[in-house]
Amino acid sequence: MDRTERFYKIDQLLTERRVVSFSVLEETLGVSRATIKRDLEYLRNRLHAPIVWDRELRGYRFETAPASGNAQYELPGLWFNASEIHALLTMQHLLSGIDSGGLLAPHIEPLKTRLRALLDTEEGASDEIQKRIKVIGMASRPPGLEHFAVVGSALLRRKRLLMSYYTRGRGQTTEREVSPQRLVHYRENWYLDAWCHLRNELRSFAVDAIQRVELVDVPAKAISEKTLDAVLGAGYGIFSGRRVAWARLRFTPERARWVAAERWHPRQKGRFLDDGSYLLDLPYSDMRELAADILRYGADVAVEGPEELREAVRSKLESALQRYC
Repeated sequence: MDRTERFYKIDQLLTERRVVSFSVLEETLGVSRATIKRDLEYLRNRLHAPIVWDRELRGYRFETAPASGNAQYELPGLWFNASEIHALLTMQHLLSGIDSGGLLAPHIEPLKTRLRALLDTEEGASDEIQKRIKVIGMASRPPGLEHFAVVGSALLRRKRLLMSYYTRGRGQTTEREVSPQRLVHYRENWYLDAWCHLRNELRSFAVDAIQRVELVDVPAKAISEKTLDAVLGAGYGIFSGRRVAWARLRFTPERARWVAAERWHPRQKGRFLDDGSYLLDLPYSDMRELAADILRYGADVAVEGPEELREAVRSKLESALQRYC
């Protein structure tokens, strides 16, 4: 481990234990006695760590009552790994996308400040990190701020919502009373999982398609998380349904090298075939979103089953071809 990692490991040992012997430091850090002594000296003199040697306990510990006037002890920043950077920057991205200075700004800004502090490092401040690392969102549809606030309030207070909802597929607006269950951020957009009292079933609603919403002072119908996952999370994508079918897709050897590393669904099964192609099996409840994703791969994928999905994709390809004839 490098020196900064050793500093954090020393700090962790001294924080978690009453006293730490020199032999424990040697075994844990895996470096020479001279290196450990230099690290301890640096922590004391440069970073003002209140580390003292306890003669009676024969080990190092943090001084419980540091002398007044001592500079504040603070470790240097660590460089985050890929997943940590992505998580922090994505959270900033989400918070910025929810509100650019309106109703939620006073509540969101403290969170953004905390995230900026976490991203600060010795090598570069958070502004520099954000300038050098980008999180690019595609096809996002910003939700109405006032709608997002009401939905969030209803979720936490466990109240129902009365809303005017625009269904893009049919081009129709309907009035619905719903019991909100959870908010989902999926593919750069926000969705509300809720019990629809108009249809008497669980539905997923795009928050940006809500045209009017008001909180109703009636307790929301409670749905267990297990049921939510069974109905809304069993199949592929955002579309719901208890009926689950399994799609089998065969990707060409050229495309297989990418698809094999992708996660389409938590329950997917995949394997390479002798000719280098890749066979992917995954569940779906509604074929619309899955068919759209299949079409993105064009000639690099073939639907081997079930027949209804194969026919739907073939029909879409034929319709697309007609536009070029």
